[in-house]
Amino acid sequence: MRETCTFCRIIDGVEHGAFVYEDELVVAFLDINQASPGHTLIVPRLHVAAWWELPDAEAAAVARAAKPIMQAMRQVLEPDGINLVQNNGRAAGQVIFHVHMHVIPRWQGDRRFGRPPAYADRQTLDERAAQLRAALDRIRHA
Repeated sequence: MRETCTFCRIIDGVEHGAFVYEDELVVAFLDINQASPGHTLIVPRLHVAAWWELPDAEAAAVARAAKPIMQAMRQVLEPDGINLVQNNGRAAGQVIFHVHMHVIPRWQGDRRFGRPPAYADRQTLDERAAQLRAALDRIRHA
């Protein structure tokens, strides 16, 4: 399964990912299909399709990673709010069947939900990821 899963291929370095965060259980990288600038995915390294299949340690690691990522987004992007979204199953909107949580910065009046996301070029994603990584580094060392 790892060889055909887009997220596993990013985690394994086979495909490019604009990484924001990594630890032993999870990674976070910018979604190529940006619902808004800075839209980040938190993905367990373990390939599991749905949240209810995820071991407790990985589920906790996804949740723990969300807080500093949100703090970094607030510093770098200055959103008015942030959505945490986690879809399970096709009927719930899941497209890639590897558990992941969306961290989506929001601005007052942005009207992002209900509109198709926009694909971002690699350079833009890499620049945003570098800004978020730098903010995360400052947060960890504060």
